[in-house]
Order: sequence, then C-alpha cells, then structure tokens
Amino acid sequence: MTRTRDNDACPGALTVHQAADGALVRIRLPGGMITPAQLTALAEVAEQFGSPAMELTSRGNIQIRALTDTDGAATALANAGLLPSPTHERARNIVASPLSGRSGGIIDVRPLVTELDNAIQADPALAALPGRFWFSLDDGRGDVSGIDTDTGVHALGDGTCALLLAGRDTGVRLETGDATSTLIEVARRFLDIHGKAWRITELDDHSALLDGLPVIAPAGATWPPTVQPPVGWIQQDDGRIALGAGLPLGVLQARTAHFLAAIESPLVITPWRSVLVCDVGEGEADMSLRVLAPLGLIFDENSPWLRVSACTGSPGCAKSIADVRADAAQAVDTPTESHRHFVGCERACGSPTTAEVLIATEDGYRLRTAPP
Repeated sequence: MTRTRDNDACPGALTVHQAADGALVRIRLPGGMITPAQLTALAEVAEQFGSPAMELTSRGNIQIRALTDTDGAATALANAGLLPSPTHERARNIVASPLSGRSGGIIDVRPLVTELDNAIQADPALAALPGRFWFSLDDGRGDVSGIDTDTGVHALGDGTCALLLAGRDTGVRLETGDATSTLIEVARRFLDIHGKAWRITELDDHSALLDGLPVIAPAGATWPPTVQPPVGWIQQDDGRIALGAGLPLGVLQARTAHFLAAIESPLVITPWRSVLVCDVGEGEADMSLRVLAPLGLIFDENSPWLRVSACTGSPGCAKSIADVRADAAQAVDTPTESHRHFVGCERACGSPTTAEVLIATEDGYRLRTAPP
C-alpha cells in the first residue's frame, strides 16, 4: 500500500499544523522522558500562548493546541532543551519501555534511547524521515514491541536483541551494542526506497531493509499489544516508588502539570497517555498521591477511564462531526470490558489496536468493523 499524497503533514514543534482551534505543535520526547523543569516549561507555553489542556499522544509525546504565538512557543521550547535539533525534531520518534531500568525488564534501555536519539540527530539524511516513522526499544517485557513501530529491538536476555520491522521479529539477532547502528541503517535504507510510503507497513517488499543482516532465527513472531498503562503505586527495584497516573482521555491540564513537576522527580510520558513520576521516596510518594488524586489523575487500575479514549473531535478538528470527548466522558458511566475509542471521522486518529473504534455519524456512532 502506498499513499496517494506526497506531503507528510505530521506536525512537530516547528512544523505547525493549523487545526480548527488554531495552531498545533507536537513536542517529541524520545522514550517519553522529560524533566520537571521541561514539563514546567511546557505548561507555561500552554498557559501563555495556547490552550492549557495539553494532549498526550500514543507515541509518548505532548501536543499543545490553539497557539497564538508559535515563534514565542518555539523559543521557549528551545530554551527548555526540548528542541536539540531543529532539522531533526520530527524524526526523533522513539518509544521505549517506560519502566525500564526501574522496575522489571531484562535490560535498561534508557542509555539506548539517548544513543539512538543522538545518532538520529547526527545523520543529516535522517532529517528527511517522515514524521510518522518511529523506533521502539523494548527491554524484554514486551510492552512496546506490540505497538507496531516501524523498526525496533527487543531484548532477549543473553546479551542479544531481536530486530523488529513493523512489529514483527525479522529473525535478525544483534548484539545489544549494535542496536543503534542497525536501526539507523534500516532507517537510511527506508529513505532510499520509500517513494510515497510514510511507514514500513506501506512497503510491498521489506527485503532491502534486511539485506546482509544476520537472520539466524525464525521470523514472524509478534507481541500482544499492551492496552493498560502502568498506574498506581509501583515498587522500583531500588526500593523507591514510581507513581503511575492515568489521565482522562489523555488530557493533561497545565495546572496539573505544575503539580507533577513540583515533585522534582524524573517523569516519563507513556504510549498509553499516562505519566510516571519516578524515583520517589515512600513518604513523598504517599504525600504526592494525596495531592494528585483530587486533581483527577487516575491511580486505580480498575478505573473505567482507562478503558475509554477519544480523538480530539469537535471543535478542535475541522474533520470531526461530533464532540467525541464529551461523548466518551459520558460513556464512562456505562463501562464495558473492552476498550472503546471514540472518533469524529473515518481517519480514526489515535485508535488503539485492540479497541472497539466508534466512528461518529449524523445518527450517533457506528462500530468500525475492519481497519481503515
């Protein structure tokens, strides 16, 4: 499958998308990692220049909508260290196991996140990667290998990792130390052959991406998608606590972001539109829970809010024919066992792979019966 449109309009922090409610920017956070100072800076940008309702994305990034001064926002983001490479800012799409190095997993992939991010920025050719092309680094637990990124590695526990394309094990086995260079090479090869395709799944033939790489294991294995974010009180391997907070419909209010940043601990935005506050002592974690829970953050893994999501919908998106967030919020009162994702048009933006996707029509919603 190939695209019928040449222009990749995926937004970035500098590549602004003009939505129905104004300018929208997307700030990429490799591995979802963000410092308290950077989260404070984002909250201030949202409050000063746009909507205070920031959006978490399914790639562990943050969007700010309704911007009135995009130049002012860009300057503030750069000053916060959130734009280390203006030429490559849309190419820095890296998702990683959010709890890696803290709780569970086979290896700590956080150093690989930094290494891969630096390598992407150091390669001038990779500035041309489509904004939808992304990488995954799974520490062996299988949480992000099921997301179907374009290419990634999955730790195997013997000092090696499996190379993935479009969410499938290719049979290629790598030393962990070769992971970054191999992923960079796959991305370069994609640029050589992609034509109008924005994703590896859109290529008819993947063989050129693997040419010369050591295929020594059966290919084709996949991992089930993770649908539930890590929420609640999470014991870290070092005895400290990580607090996992879900967000209703993935919306993070700037005021709430200030409270999260005030804990002054490392933060991770997960691909399930939630936040991890990491490396917190038990006493501080208990006090933080008492402050954060009344703000609407979700710490109960059984909350019905974790089984409903929505695209932006009206009035923010001109293509939407319904206020899907309002409808999704009402649906929380009638919970189901399955995850429901409400969308305002056939594009079905942000749809989880295992969700019941409900598409708005003039007469209500219809269930999408097959992928678009």
